[in-house]
Amino acid sequence: MSGLTRSDVAGKLAEFDRIAAVPAESDGPAPRAAAVAIALFESPAEPDAADQSPVTRFLLTRRSSKLRAHPGQWALPGGRLDPGEDAHTAALRELHEELGVEAPAVDILGELDDFVTRSGYLMTPVVVWLEAGSAAVVAQAEEVAEVHEMPVADLDVEPRFITVPDSPRPVLQLPLFGGVIHAPTGAILYQLAELLIQGRTTRVAHYEQPFFARQ
Repeated sequence: MSGLTRSDVAGKLAEFDRIAAVPAESDGPAPRAAAVAIALFESPAEPDAADQSPVTRFLLTRRSSKLRAHPGQWALPGGRLDPGEDAHTAALRELHEELGVEAPAVDILGELDDFVTRSGYLMTPVVVWLEAGSAAVVAQAEEVAEVHEMPVADLDVEPRFITVPDSPRPVLQLPLFGGVIHAPTGAILYQLAELLIQGRTTRVAHYEQPFFARQ
């Protein structure tokens, strides 16, 4: 797959009919608003690559094992909204706080579907185009153990599905790094790949999370 330009991504998102989550009424607390940044950028191809076209990549992190919530899990930069913030503001703030990357609001290209997590968050994925690439990435060690510049093309894989005893919904596993990434991050990246690579709208909010991702 050749690299996607900013214009390509913006065009696909403009045609995407995103679904905003409306939490079901219950006796428990409402999910807390949160946002994650899908930070895309172009970079040169590897020197030995047959195709020397620029490669479109995204930033993927592994959370610190010292964190109380979701330690050691794969994640996109993000977190809960602060008072007075919307999803766009929060996504850009978290991108800066976790990875040192500053991006203006004009570089936000759109959003994917909301995903309500088992740990009590209503997560909005915000797609951002980094004009300066990833040159400014400086991971915040207290929160981020690893940061990877992943080709979007690596997401062009068939997901796997397993079941868990307490839910009729399938658990999505997205193969990556010789292992798998589960929902919510895996589900969000799967929807991204379906839109940017396959050119189709695929809903993912119904996928279940494994037990370890619910805390």
